[in-house]
Parts: sequence; C-alpha cells; structure tokens
Amino acid sequence: MDNFRRRVAESRYRQAKRNVVLAASSLVFFIFSLALGTYIAFQLAPVERNYIYPFPYRDEVERYAAYYHVDSTLVAAVIKAESKFQGDAKSHRGAIGLMQLMPSTAEWIALQLDDPTYTEQKLKEPERNIRYGVWYLHSLQQEFHGNPVLVLAAYNAGRGNVQEWMKEYGWGMDFHDADSIPFAETREYVKNVMEMQKKYEELYPEE
Repeated sequence: MDNFRRRVAESRYRQAKRNVVLAASSLVFFIFSLALGTYIAFQLAPVERNYIYPFPYRDEVERYAAYYHVDSTLVAAVIKAESKFQGDAKSHRGAIGLMQLMPSTAEWIALQLDDPTYTEQKLKEPERNIRYGVWYLHSLQQEFHGNPVLVLAAYNAGRGNVQEWMKEYGWGMDFHDADSIPFAETREYVKNVMEMQKKYEELYPEE
C-alpha cells in the first residue's frame, strides 16, 4: 500500500512538473511572439511611412486642417486616394492637383473664400490646392453634420448625388453603411479612404 501511494505521489509530482514546464514554455513563447511582433511593427513603420503611406506637404495639410477644423489624417487619406500626392495630377474628367478639384468647384470655392487671385492654372499650386480642398471638406462636413461616409461620398460623387440618395433611400445624417452606396466607384472610394485614414492615424500621431 505504501509503495502504491508513493508511486501515485511520484506520478502526480511528475505531472505537476510537466505542467510547470509547459506553462513556463508557453509564457516564454508568448513573450517572444509579442517582442517579435513589436520588433516587426517597429521595423515596418518607416517603410510604411516612406513608401506605402507617405505624407508629403504635411506642414501645409496640418496648417489648413487646423484652420478649417478638419482632421489632417482625413486630408492625407483623401490626397493619397485622389492623386497619390502627385501635384501635377489631372484626371480624364479634368480634376486638377493633389486633391483633384474640378475647376468649376475650385472657382466656386474661390468665391466663398473671397480669393480674387484664383485662376485654373494656379489650382495646380500644391498649397492653394490643399487650402481649397480642405475648405471644401470643411464645407461638406458642415452640410452633412460631420458624417464621414456622407462627406466622402459627396467629395467623390458630388453633394447633389448624395442629397438625391438620401431622399431616395431614406438615409439620415446617422447613415454609416458604406456598402449601401449605389455607385460602385464611390462605395469603394469611401471605404478605401476610411481605411487609409486609420493607417495615417496610426503612423502619424499628433505631436
């Protein structure tokens, strides 16, 4: 009987020892994985910042974003989606510059800003293009009560189309279902810009 009890005790001891070793190994693996993930993220951040999600004209974007109360990371995401930060970009529809503004829209913006110096040629200037584009986002945010889906849809498809969709589909100012946008191009644009904004928030936190 004593031998049996001893064998049971030894078996339990060996099992407990194995459990301790297993738990310790799991903890070491967890710490290693966490450290490795942090290291990889740290190493990838400069690559993402410099090549995947660059932020040229950051000073200009942040200055006008602060002035017109628009999130600078939203502006960065819009510019990346519209022109990939190419100041001389021009679309087949005639949109110009970093924020791809139509000349007719830019002319209207110039009137709202009381800017008599505007010309279509000057719309190619990065700073002016950013200023006009950020003001336009601000205007859309006011019109659509800051709703990011409606604002971005209006920036891409025009405020008139968004107003029509709101009437036709019964959307309110609390509408957030980007998948319900009837234009495929606008639907993908909105989702793309919102995802890119998250990356800009992550890579370029407020200083």
